[in-house]
Amino acid sequence: MEMALNTHRVSFSFSMASPSSLRRTSYPPQFANQLLGLPFSSSKPTKLPVSRNSTCWPIKCSVSEAMEPKTEKKKQLERRRDIRNIAIVAHVDHGKTTLVDAMLKQTKVFRDNQFVQERIMDSNDLERERGITILSKNTSVTYKDTKINIIDTPGHSDFGGEVERILNMVEGILLVVDSVEGPMPQTRFVLKKALEFGHAVVVVVNKIDRSSARPDFVVNSTFELFLELNASDEQCDFQTIYASGIKGQAGLTPENLAEDLGPLFEAIVRCIPGPHIDKDGALQMLATNIEYDEHKGRIAIGRLQAGVLEKGMDVKVCTAEDSCRYGRVSELFVYDKFSRVPAGRVEAGDICAVCGIADIQIGETIADKVSGKPLPSIRVEEPTVKMSFSINTSPFVGREGKYVTSRNLRDRLHRELERNLAMRVEDGETADTFIVSGRGTLHITVLIENMRREGYEFMVGPPKVINKNVGDKLLEPYEIATVEVPEEHMGSVVELLGKRRGQMFDMEGVGSEGTTLLKYKIPTRGLLGLRNSILTASRGTAILNTVFDSYEPWAGDISTRDQGSLVAFEDGTSTSYALASSQERGQMFIGPGVDVYKGQIVGIHQRPGDLALNVCKKKAATNIRSNKEQTVILDTPLDYSLDDCIEYIQEDELVEVTPQSIRMCKNPKLAKKTR
Repeated sequence: MEMALNTHRVSFSFSMASPSSLRRTSYPPQFANQLLGLPFSSSKPTKLPVSRNSTCWPIKCSVSEAMEPKTEKKKQLERRRDIRNIAIVAHVDHGKTTLVDAMLKQTKVFRDNQFVQERIMDSNDLERERGITILSKNTSVTYKDTKINIIDTPGHSDFGGEVERILNMVEGILLVVDSVEGPMPQTRFVLKKALEFGHAVVVVVNKIDRSSARPDFVVNSTFELFLELNASDEQCDFQTIYASGIKGQAGLTPENLAEDLGPLFEAIVRCIPGPHIDKDGALQMLATNIEYDEHKGRIAIGRLQAGVLEKGMDVKVCTAEDSCRYGRVSELFVYDKFSRVPAGRVEAGDICAVCGIADIQIGETIADKVSGKPLPSIRVEEPTVKMSFSINTSPFVGREGKYVTSRNLRDRLHRELERNLAMRVEDGETADTFIVSGRGTLHITVLIENMRREGYEFMVGPPKVINKNVGDKLLEPYEIATVEVPEEHMGSVVELLGKRRGQMFDMEGVGSEGTTLLKYKIPTRGLLGLRNSILTASRGTAILNTVFDSYEPWAGDISTRDQGSLVAFEDGTSTSYALASSQERGQMFIGPGVDVYKGQIVGIHQRPGDLALNVCKKKAATNIRSNKEQTVILDTPLDYSLDDCIEYIQEDELVEVTPQSIRMCKNPKLAKKTR
């Protein structure tokens, strides 16, 4: 199917000093008008002055021979025409996993009578509960005679390390953008990385069926983002596809969608190049991801860069430091539809899974036994937030958890490092304390949640930012925060962000729903504990998204919490009688009949400073009968999740994490120091 010219692009040329410097660039009509000083218009294309030696040409996708350096090595390489390796990237909740669902269903991956749940790729229990993608996953579909390897990637900025790794395995990306919101912080982050790799980009404007969709604005905003990120001319000339992932439709114009995703598949085959391989060269494969199977052990996943890999083959495993060891491939798999399929032989360019090398790590190279050389190792950005993990020291230790010792905790944290490149683990001040660093609080809380489900019992401290000293200056991480909030709550949200040292640099209306998009540059310290405060200030209507920006000078002191805690006075079981008087002091975390211990946080004080309460006090028993029993009415206690507790605690507080309970308490070590 031959593609038609996209209506959102027009080509023009400028005459330079010499014919050799003639340059052609594609711009959306709105930007063309601005460049020529004409009035802005989004409805009709503008007729532009074109030089005589300029000609119109069909769609030119964002890959060309000009992007490839003319070296002797490149001349020996060839492209595979029967394979496309793509990653689907987007900001969180822009619909990429739903779009993958539609692609799988339309390529007949499942039987017609087979029951298929929504968001098939989100197979992890935690992903389904939170409604986000945490781990990248591989699948493949066959369109006509082309095999398309698809990698679904996380959309949250805290899992950016996962996305950075995956970009090593592909030649192009599908950049999914919401038809109302347009490019968001994570869109910028992922696109920047993809452009640095030189990947081809196909922009998919998703959710085009929304009533407030504004495709012209979204395409222009995306084009502007390409320019800001210094994309090449070929990359700026991206193909735009309009789609509705939930309906399984796509088209070249927003008004005329096909009955299926045919135009999207055609764009992938035409605009994403096949893998550049050295078919006859020495074997090379970079281990980009690691999975674990109880029967097969560690499974290395990556794209075969050169040569041929066979089952039972002896190979050399190399690191970037040129230290090598030997191993044997016991089993070999390729991705076919929604599962791994055994393969006897894999040629360069395909994505495969290798079993048999028990100690392989992410970033190592599986190479030819005789002449193999390592590929460049994977690099990811440094973490910005750290938290302390320590053994549980509360009186309730060992009641629920299976793994409670410091050795269990150490082994589990170091196992996490094998597959989570963006995380760091260091020894703390004591033998039973460890400092875990990550890309954000969500990055670390997902690890905590997984550990408690595995039977671990431990304590975590409050999140702290990782500062840097450059010369005489103290630098701290800053992030770009975007808040989507209804206009009636905008004032309280702006005031809240101002207290956290946030600096507004953009404000615009979004769609026709009366919402405003605020963009701030704010210290990461100011974001700690901010999510709940913003939800309270906006009556639960605001949407906050953040992404790391840069390190800049220290912004000064920031007050993140104005209220103190209500602390249990003694060990025992809470009673209705005691809680009735305690709830007058603030909001409670517990109800009657709950076991508590001395130092446990049982509520939020309505004033600054902590207050000790006796929540276990019982009504005095007398032999005097009353005519009427007094009725006790208790407020519903606050139900804080793990994320809420970590946002709430301060310097002298801890979160006790067990398989069945999450409690907060005062840090006994710091309490002793302050006496």
